[in-house]
Amino acid sequence: MTRTILDEAQIHPAIREAIAASHADIVREVTAAIAKSDIVVVGMAQNPMPKRAKKILDGQKLGYAYLEYGNYLSDWRRRNALKMWTGWPTFPMVFVKGVLVGGANDLQKLVDTGELGKLLGAKA
Repeated sequence: MTRTILDEAQIHPAIREAIAASHADIVREVTAAIAKSDIVVVGMAQNPMPKRAKKILDGQKLGYAYLEYGNYLSDWRRRNALKMWTGWPTFPMVFVKGVLVGGANDLQKLVDTGELGKLLGAKA
């Protein structure tokens, strides 16, 4: 299944740059972290699910980069740029080897099935 994204031809040229530049700094920060770390967790304060994702990874004794952007009352506009970029609607956003694998529940499923080790290149 492919996510529908508004085609650039359907965006007026006068606003394309505004769209591309909107909170691009946060996307660059996450992209840089993904380039440096095998596992990246992007979260926000006050949300228990990023804490759960970190606990899962700590339990597996896996290192990860953690980026936190605001809370329920702050930085929501910046976080929205990440949601638009990834298409993922909630936090955390967990990336493994540059691939968005979902949130904490999705991460737990990867651990339970052994898929996380495979993604990280662990030998069977």
